[in-house]
Amino acid sequence: MGAHKARPLFAPNAEMKTAEDAEDDENLAFLSYPPRPLRFSFSLVVFNNCAIVAGMAFPRPKKRSYSEDELYEYAVEALARRMRTVAELKRMMRVRLEDAESEYGQTLVELVIRRLKDQGYLNDSAYATTYSSLRRDNQKFGRRRIVTDLKAKGVHGAVIEKAVDAVFDGVNEEKQAREYLRRKRLEKPKDQKQAARIFRQLARAGFGTKVIFTILKKWEVDDETLSALESEAAG
Repeated sequence: MGAHKARPLFAPNAEMKTAEDAEDDENLAFLSYPPRPLRFSFSLVVFNNCAIVAGMAFPRPKKRSYSEDELYEYAVEALARRMRTVAELKRMMRVRLEDAESEYGQTLVELVIRRLKDQGYLNDSAYATTYSSLRRDNQKFGRRRIVTDLKAKGVHGAVIEKAVDAVFDGVNEEKQAREYLRRKRLEKPKDQKQAARIFRQLARAGFGTKVIFTILKKWEVDDETLSALESEAAG
């Protein structure tokens, strides 16, 4: 067996996502409009073509043909459970729709999407604004994290920019970062390792390096540690 290789203290992306980050993602999985308090959480794993939730296995939905009205009703029910982006809802319909990639299937999906938009049931702008507000107020995330998450959900860049700019108008980034630290019960670091952990958590939470270093300097983190972190940020 080979010798164990020590992980560099300041290696970029060396830390995996923490349990706290996973909790944040899970808490936002039930985003609804109007927002509902979270009561339950679960882990989702796909194994042998089954979705396993909290130890229970459920077969994936079988693809079948849908009429426009049937697919519309399915989409309305999905939106009733929680808000979704256009891209998310399209993916959900394609999973269920037989021949989803055919011209008929693609047209059917677009017809349902247009119908939902016309009736005000589907609105990426409203979704982005609500999502950003909840992330800012509940998770205390910075704008960069929210932008990244919305992009992953398929929201258009211009829609994201408008929503996030409005939600973060007048927000002091350093104050927001300190509120995030309090939420995570992170205090002044006692050594290099703790300083590095705080640096990476703040970066993952969407805060800029300028704000992070401002906080660390006010905590009187030593110059050697700051230099190492600056090198990591630059890399």
